Amino acid sequence: MIELLKRFYRPFRLECILGPLSKLIEVVFDLTTPLVVMRMIDRGVGGRSVETVLAYGGLLVLMACAGFVFTLVCQKMASRASQGMGTDMRNALFERVNALSYAEIDRFGTPSLITRITNDVNQVQLAIALGVRQLTRWPLLSVGSMIAAMAIDAKLSIIFFISMPLIGGIFWFVMARCVPYFKRMQQKLDRIGLLTREGLSGARVVRAFVREDHERERFRHAADEQVDIAIAVGKLSCVLNPATFLVMNLAVCAILWVGGLQVNAGALTQGEVMAFVNYMTQTLLSIVYVANLVVVFTKAGASAGRILEVLDCEPGIRSGADAATEPDEHAEFAIALRDACFAYPGSTVNAVDHVTLELPRGGTLGIIGGTGSGKSTLVSLVPRLHEVTGGSVEVLGRDVRAWDLDALRRQVGFVPQKAELVSGTIRSNLTWRDPSATDADLWSALETAQAREFVAALPLGLDAPVEAGGKNFSGGQRQRLTIARALVGSPRIIVMDDSASALDFKTDASLRTATRGLTCAKGAQGGDPTTVIVSQRVSSVRDADLICVMRHGSAVGVGTHEELLSSCDIYREICASQLGAGEGATSHA
Repeated sequence: MIELLKRFYRPFRLECILGPLSKLIEVVFDLTTPLVVMRMIDRGVGGRSVETVLAYGGLLVLMACAGFVFTLVCQKMASRASQGMGTDMRNALFERVNALSYAEIDRFGTPSLITRITNDVNQVQLAIALGVRQLTRWPLLSVGSMIAAMAIDAKLSIIFFISMPLIGGIFWFVMARCVPYFKRMQQKLDRIGLLTREGLSGARVVRAFVREDHERERFRHAADEQVDIAIAVGKLSCVLNPATFLVMNLAVCAILWVGGLQVNAGALTQGEVMAFVNYMTQTLLSIVYVANLVVVFTKAGASAGRILEVLDCEPGIRSGADAATEPDEHAEFAIALRDACFAYPGSTVNAVDHVTLELPRGGTLGIIGGTGSGKSTLVSLVPRLHEVTGGSVEVLGRDVRAWDLDALRRQVGFVPQKAELVSGTIRSNLTWRDPSATDADLWSALETAQAREFVAALPLGLDAPVEAGGKNFSGGQRQRLTIARALVGSPRIIVMDDSASALDFKTDASLRTATRGLTCAKGAQGGDPTTVIVSQRVSSVRDADLICVMRHGSAVGVGTHEELLSSCDIYREICASQLGAGEGATSHA
């Protein structure tokens, strides 16, 4: 946890100094209070002096008020430090998660990342707040009380040294058994988060297959496992306070008995015995609170380790030191894959296997193949969402590894296979690529994406609300909005990963016709953008300048529609199944 705090405490150094300093002053008042009470009993009550009692009583009130003021100062400092550092941690975690590659995100797991950003940061925040408020108070109060008690009567302090090891032993016994459970508890919370996410996102599928009982049982089992660990920790923790208070009260009884004997013998005054009892109580209470602090810090330590795992995870895909920010304007090809390979982590089989193709600027590439053939993985190499494990991928004349990541992705308008919108408005979603886009730019992109008509029909138009995930739009509408989002800013390369699957054939055809009329914002060689279309429909790719047929990660055919009908059996089979056997056979003949 110390390593984590080193990274985030600097902006809050003042709070981390003023907070404990305020508590230190409060501790001085706490240590002085028993002495004032002792004087009030011995001189005021014992001397039957009302004026003395009132004087010492007024002093106690002033000390209490001053202590209250310093407590408020400390509370404010603790709040600013804990909330500020917690916010910075969340921001840093979110920034790092956004920089991680797909493989790294999959390694952690989305539910685990959510738990780390929320619950784990909360645990660290609590530890920071308690650290600023209590970490100096209780140890100093304990040591100060022991010194003050020994100053009153060294022999009576023997009871201190008998009771403290007993409390320490109880604490060690409990904590030694609790600590191993804390990390397991966080892992069980990750599991609950995973099942919750699956249940919410897949609710329709669960109901369609009448699997509600099965899912409830899975969740109940995971919740029971977490509860079992929590109960085990609770059973151990519940021993701590009763056992320590038992020892403390027995020690107080012993002090009163022995002290009473010394009062009768004239060795101690009644005020000194009361002060000794107060110091004894403060010392043992301090030990109890320190034990509770150790529990909190132990949990926070486990959470801090999980946070550091994410923060210390270096992104596998990042820009080089001398990364290029502009394309090679003299390059002949917009996209060139040369013996490109990619394998997912842990897999021995390439998802993209030695693919070679070259697409001229302004051309259209169609990629077709069966489910799981590697189409989506192939196009994800273009904006460098995945890193090639062999060969190379060039975009606009430069190897993708030589590009600055942000600059590369500004050149590519990417439409993912799953249409994702974020909560906000249509305008806020469309301006992701280009925040400075005008209304005219947005309407132009919507028209090209065949979305202008339904957006214009909305009462608020571009300012119509979008729910999380775009749930207030149909599948086809979401796809058209994500296409429009990619077109805003006139990118040089447009990649549409099966992004028209929810569109009817007429709308799909209109979309393809409209995209052929686009121009680049900084176009070269005529200004026409390069288009990559991934589809399982022959009608979507047949007019492309180049068609790549994928099977098991390999490009089994590359050419035009007519060339592939003559040379590629798989393409011919796809055409026969979709367009009818006549066309495939005739063209082949």
